[in-house]
Amino acid sequence: MAPKFPKVAAGELRTLLDFVRYAVSRFIEAKLVFAHGTTDPVAEAAFLVCETLHLHPDRFENFATARVTAAEGKQIFDLIARRIATRKPAAYLVNKIYMRGLPFYVDERVIVPRSFIGELLDSHLSGQGDGGGDSLIDDPASVENVLDLCTGSGCLAVLASRSFPSAHIDAVDIAKDALDVAARNVADYGLEDRLTLHRGDLFGPLGGKRYDLIISNPPYVDALGMASLPRECRAEPKIAFDGGADGLAIVRRILKEASQHLTPQGGLLCEIGRGRELLEAAYPQLPLLWLDTEESDGEVFWIGAADL
Repeated sequence: MAPKFPKVAAGELRTLLDFVRYAVSRFIEAKLVFAHGTTDPVAEAAFLVCETLHLHPDRFENFATARVTAAEGKQIFDLIARRIATRKPAAYLVNKIYMRGLPFYVDERVIVPRSFIGELLDSHLSGQGDGGGDSLIDDPASVENVLDLCTGSGCLAVLASRSFPSAHIDAVDIAKDALDVAARNVADYGLEDRLTLHRGDLFGPLGGKRYDLIISNPPYVDALGMASLPRECRAEPKIAFDGGADGLAIVRRILKEASQHLTPQGGLLCEIGRGRELLEAAYPQLPLLWLDTEESDGEVFWIGAADL
């Protein structure tokens, strides 16, 4: 059933900013959940308005006071209504998400990407470090092989290819549907010669190959979290969330097997959500280095091959 909105007379909403304000009011009224690339109603409204108008989100401020045509306004109204009526993540409605400013294709076959690892590739693995002194990899050009486990849409693998210009990237996912989406993103960025997709369970399809860097944003939602997922998240593939009873079932497997697939100087970068205390209690002997981002605190760890 389509939501009923306040009547808007012709010409009442004129600019991009007007339509964003209107969308924010409707989103708050409908009690939407924001966890899929945008973290609040303002950012999501701006994202949807810009996508309707074929503008990169970074350009919103340049055009905030520009007028919207009647036809464009109808498209925006329709998109606002669909977001509220379906409760689907906005990224599914426009088949796009941005990570580190780059666009990626997404649909219901993959989880909507919102990993913190993209930021960490820039801040802690770029060779520059956060402020110039704490990079975990001194020379990104020396990295020859990178593995992305649970790749989903392939966005982290694509970002890794940009961070490590000399590296070949392997990306693994258990779901064929996800790999079909990833293949589209690989092709969009012309990376077919540098980025290979593998279908299988974690390290299963890789044989004995070793990597200078393994990155992973695996399923890590625990049973309680799975039972209380908001409607927006229930539109996404369940397999991409479910981390077992305590959320760490897959993370444990990665930690157990990673050392067999890392070069001596390599390392593992893994996102685990809010399971830090559980993980530290389970592996007190591991010197896990917790890395923060602009939006996260202690949800991603790094560990070197020697410590595994």
